[in-house]
Amino acid sequence: MSQEVLVERLFETLVAGDRQAARALVQEAGTTASAQTVLSDLFWPTHEMIERLFKSDQMTAVAYQMSTRLLRMLVDQTAAHLPHPAITERTVFAACGPSQGEELAGQMTVDLLEAHGFDVTFTGGGIPADEILAEAQSRRPDILLLFASAAGDLPGIRRIINTLRENGACEGTRILVGGGVFNRADGLAEEMGADLWAYSPADVVDLLINDPVGRGEEVREEAPARKRKSRAA
Repeated sequence: MSQEVLVERLFETLVAGDRQAARALVQEAGTTASAQTVLSDLFWPTHEMIERLFKSDQMTAVAYQMSTRLLRMLVDQTAAHLPHPAITERTVFAACGPSQGEELAGQMTVDLLEAHGFDVTFTGGGIPADEILAEAQSRRPDILLLFASAAGDLPGIRRIINTLRENGACEGTRILVGGGVFNRADGLAEEMGADLWAYSPADVVDLLINDPVGRGEEVREEAPARKRKSRAA
């Protein structure tokens, strides 16, 4: 069964709130794919479809709530089967937008990062920018990840980036943004001064694993174009 068909079938079960059918479909997919592949190639495109349809008023609030919460349950269950390698020295401090969908996208991202050995701390959504800034300055992570941000988060993100650039408190920290509003506005990440940009959770992992630049060196990169083709959907 093709990925497109699986995504469509999962979407239909989620929108219908059919918990048993959704679990059965994921179990079926898991017989031939790893938990990491299920998260990146099945859950992520399904999540994108849900978000796109809801934002374009093609989905009721009831259907959105049922599908998002059911998908989050499936993500939790699947994440339990991810590998847990030894933690590396690379640290990631992550935050996201305030909505259910944005938290779900952030959760998928940090789950995949942990499965590749990154030492991740995740705040979830709805945290004031000043508190994220203070925590980042205290922790001084290798990567400050702001994934699946909402449009309303942009002034705060801009303030975080500008402050870190000006005061030099996190000189070795690079800022990676992606998902959410950054996927809907070409050039926004660069305009705001982020070091790195990624389209999807899998792109975040690929970008950091294959990162040729060590801590403290400046770079501005985008995730591979192979993932970004979905932006036209």
